[in-house]
Amino acid sequence: MGHPSEYPANWPQIAEAVKLAAAWHCIRCAHIHAPEVGRTLTVHHLDMDKANCRWWNLAALCQACHLSVQVRVVMERPYMFEHALWFRPYVAGWYAATHLGLPDLTRGQVMVRLDELLALGRVA
Repeated sequence: MGHPSEYPANWPQIAEAVKLAAAWHCIRCAHIHAPEVGRTLTVHHLDMDKANCRWWNLAALCQACHLSVQVRVVMERPYMFEHALWFRPYVAGWYAATHLGLPDLTRGQVMVRLDELLALGRVA
């Protein structure tokens, strides 16, 4: 985790809202928040920028998935294979922001343009 000053002052409220939107389940493995069995729900900044709190950058992940995703996902890396279903809206939002200069598209707007946006990061 980054230095606490990297997070916005309202990070606790943002993180709770992300977890609530995910119904307190990991969006990758669907495990419910259950700290007593080692499945604490966390919020991961997919682009590693703690100040970037746009919806497409914040993923509700259990600790196990958080660690796995954190070491594997590099948003800037072009991809050759299809993204996992859980990840597609997030990376499409990132592509909209970085390739088209549209960082504030809603999730609904991204979903409507999902195939178009995903094509922006695909390796030919």
